Amino acid sequence: MRRTSWIPSIVPNGHDETVYLVIDDFGRAGLSFHETNLDRADLESVIADLMAGQYNDPNKVVAFNTAECWAEDVSEDVAREIRRCADMAYADLSSTVEDFVIRHAGRERQLILRLA
Repeated sequence: MRRTSWIPSIVPNGHDETVYLVIDDFGRAGLSFHETNLDRADLESVIADLMAGQYNDPNKVVAFNTAECWAEDVSEDVAREIRRCADMAYADLSSTVEDFVIRHAGRERQLILRLA
């Protein structure tokens, strides 16, 4: 009897949901998808984790939806949203996240005017 080993799937439970994964740069160890709990693989969680410095050196953000059969590099959109959130909160970003934002969204910043 041949025994096959079971490998857990990274595909969501068949639901039509989009998953976001960060490709992190681990220096000499190379680039790798960062281990992520499926509950934290939504866009809002990934942006919050990036802003909180949960990644070593984020390189790209990839989104995929297996039910709709697509995958896409969403780094530019994520970088712009990080910039918007940081500007609204008057928050400073870590140097690696700031590098990610500049690499994918450029240096241009639009300051947010808060209306009291």
